[in-house]
Amino acid sequence: SLFYHLNFCLFPVSLRSFLILKITGTHFTSPRAVEAAQLCLEKNNKTEVWERSLKEKWNAKSVYVVGNATASLVSKIGLDTEGETCGNAEKLAEYICSRESSALPLLFPCGNLKREILPKALKDKGIAMESVTVYQTIPHPGIQGNLNSYYSQQGVPASITFFSPSGLTYSLKHIQELSGDNIDQIKFAAIGPTTAHALAAQGLPISCTAESPTPQALATGIRKALQPHGCC
Repeated sequence: SLFYHLNFCLFPVSLRSFLILKITGTHFTSPRAVEAAQLCLEKNNKTEVWERSLKEKWNAKSVYVVGNATASLVSKIGLDTEGETCGNAEKLAEYICSRESSALPLLFPCGNLKREILPKALKDKGIAMESVTVYQTIPHPGIQGNLNSYYSQQGVPASITFFSPSGLTYSLKHIQELSGDNIDQIKFAAIGPTTAHALAAQGLPISCTAESPTPQALATGIRKALQPHGCC
């Protein structure tokens, strides 16, 4: 892994705020945010209260998610999800805007490096949002050593896939130094449009952007990108 996700135990406050502030719903855009929710329930002995009453109250509201991986984790804590097939924040924003008309805010548990695409899109449509930072992303301390080891054993990779803009930020310098002039032979892939935009901003050619944030879609895109020209 290129980075660590440190979960904060701020979510119990959010659980109470959900009811006290009469929030109209919530949206999870990252599996890490869901893991933070589950961790805080366990660490603060809220599991029983969650099962007895809070879960039912949350399910009475809309729970929006980005991607099947996030939806799967949300389902494991007993919540019903909407919007998982949207695939990215831009499409989820459109979906939410087509369904929400309440003046009450949506709860947005997020990381310290959250992108502003979804908040801005919702704000432009007049949908309020209550953001709560529940995890922090920091570089993995072994990233440089791990990359050095890979390059020394395997050489320059045929392709490199990035799953987030932060992964790109933390690793690009090392990849450039290790690849040297051979960096042009690498096929760069992105899990979605947000990460693809980050690659483009760094001047990197994008050989593949997954049609949806799933292993199958990503594998299909990389396979096509690695095919020699002229192959079907």
